[in-house]
Amino acid sequence: MTVIDTKDTGAGPDLVTAATTRSAGAKKGLTSPWASIAALVIAVLWTIPTFGLFLSSFRPERDVQRTGWWTFLANPNLTLDNYSRVLFGGSQPLAGFFVNSIMVTLPAVLIPIILATTAAYGFAWTRFPLRDTLFVAIFALQIVPLQVALIPLLEIFVGTGLNGTFWTVWIAHSTFALPLAIFLLHNSMREIPEELVEAARVDGAGHVRIFLTIMLPLMKPAIAAYAVFQFLWVWNDLLVALVFAGGTTDVAPLTVRVAELAGTRDSDWHLLASGAFVSIIIPLIVFFALQRYFVRGLLAGSVKG
Repeated sequence: MTVIDTKDTGAGPDLVTAATTRSAGAKKGLTSPWASIAALVIAVLWTIPTFGLFLSSFRPERDVQRTGWWTFLANPNLTLDNYSRVLFGGSQPLAGFFVNSIMVTLPAVLIPIILATTAAYGFAWTRFPLRDTLFVAIFALQIVPLQVALIPLLEIFVGTGLNGTFWTVWIAHSTFALPLAIFLLHNSMREIPEELVEAARVDGAGHVRIFLTIMLPLMKPAIAAYAVFQFLWVWNDLLVALVFAGGTTDVAPLTVRVAELAGTRDSDWHLLASGAFVSIIIPLIVFFALQRYFVRGLLAGSVKG
């Protein structure tokens, strides 16, 4: 329950009454039956195309080419052949690209998290010259467009002989992710009570022990929330993968292959639908597995103070 102190805020009784009335009106409007019905209608309309694509991924090729997915109720006929063909059939089976996506995504999530948590601790709980200036400079890097850095990075990778390997994608994704990761984790780390850190220092704990035994456990929701964002970004990325790994099938992730399916198999909708759902199964598992921490991380900043 929110308590508004008129003495501290300087707000008069009329302003407090008006704010309370608007809050109650907004809450009543959002919880009304009409609002629930509208939300349900929007959810159904939003889900129908995805449901149709999901159903098409299990329908035989002949049914997909001749009839729409809505005829499934009149002629229910499902098969797993589409998934078998798209995963293991042809000269470039999707299973290999699926493994490539995992090989690209896991390090591209872990590397920026490890670097950002240590950097966030340094900016939040240590003292060194130009600390605030350096932090602002890192925060300002977020405004640099991703496309501006692609060509210089590509020239560096080609010059060092790394182009076409997993290293280029890992380094590129980690570089682009660090400014936002440091900013978010630093702000979350600064919300930890200073008394807790001071008590640990009195007990003889150094920076390494404080970071490992106090900061990391308390930062788990924020780290998990950022990990979900970074995982979804890297897994669904096509631009960075095309620039740094698109020309090599040994490194190219799922998104590159699904884009090729959309461009070369416009008549094979059953295979394209199956490939699309193969590409989203891992993000769904990650999202639902970390949903509890994800919600805590998002709400952490809104309930403090």
